[in-house]
Amino acid sequence: MGDVVAMRAVRVHEFGGPEVLRVEDVPEPVAGPGQALVALEAADVIFLDTLLRGGWGGEYFPLTLPYVPGGGGAGRVLAVGPDVDPAWVGRRVICRAPGGYAERTLFPAAEMVEVPDDLGAAEAAAMVHDGATALLLARRVPVPHGEWVLVTAAAGGAGSLLVQLLRDAGARVVAAARGERKLALVRELGAEVAVDYSRGDWQDQVRSVTGGVGLVYDGVGGVLGRAAFSVVAEGGTFVTYGSSDGFADVDPELAERRRVRVDNVLAGGSPDPVTLRGLHTDAVALAARGRIRPVVGATFSLEEAEKAHRSLEERATLGKSVLVI
Repeated sequence: MGDVVAMRAVRVHEFGGPEVLRVEDVPEPVAGPGQALVALEAADVIFLDTLLRGGWGGEYFPLTLPYVPGGGGAGRVLAVGPDVDPAWVGRRVICRAPGGYAERTLFPAAEMVEVPDDLGAAEAAAMVHDGATALLLARRVPVPHGEWVLVTAAAGGAGSLLVQLLRDAGARVVAAARGERKLALVRELGAEVAVDYSRGDWQDQVRSVTGGVGLVYDGVGGVLGRAAFSVVAEGGTFVTYGSSDGFADVDPELAERRRVRVDNVLAGGSPDPVTLRGLHTDAVALAARGRIRPVVGATFSLEEAEKAHRSLEERATLGKSVLVI
């Protein structure tokens, strides 16, 4: 047996606040059948990571302590398992996989997507969850050309990409976000109207401009998600994919009375690997061509993972958070 190679990784030994994220030396993983060992350049950080670290969602995402947080990222292939094409070695790739807050991790080779040289590591990592999610959402229902569409959490990682995709599809976008900095960003990305949902009358603002929207994308969930549901016009569609405040539990009788179709994207779990690989391929290509611009608002080192989580929980992050390794 050869010597064990050590690497740095963030580990969680007990569920709790951001302070439970600790950088440690751990053994470097070894690529087995169907796997690639990847030197991560940028790890994707999403709000779900903060919820899981706090102990939420064990029934959906079972974790065994201690664990390395993170759901993937962008990096360069160092080695491959015995049945994987060695031509992957040296290529820059993105993929979803557990254990992203680390210098090196294992990707399932069949799900990796090559990253063009002219796309930065942080921008590529932004495609892993948010790029794929935004594309999935934009394709999930027909986008009504020239009609109003509401996007909540519009300045977040997925929301900011969704605003751009909907604008390009010809929709008139109402973007809801919190605070002037975020409202300025969503206007810059193509939202025709921006409303601040820390104001109590934000739904009235949306109604007065639009008369009620035919399509809502709810990226928050919980109380705000239910508030967003209230501005859907009769016969419209409410697509919810947010869980930062729990799910948006819409009263099914109320939805039926108003003939509103409710589509809970999270209820179906993650897309299957083939679908996800297609979404990643398209998202990376769109980002490389400048058709969508991921807003990487904050980059942190591995040692700053705690700070990254605090920033997300305080809703201080503009756009996307990434750990640069």
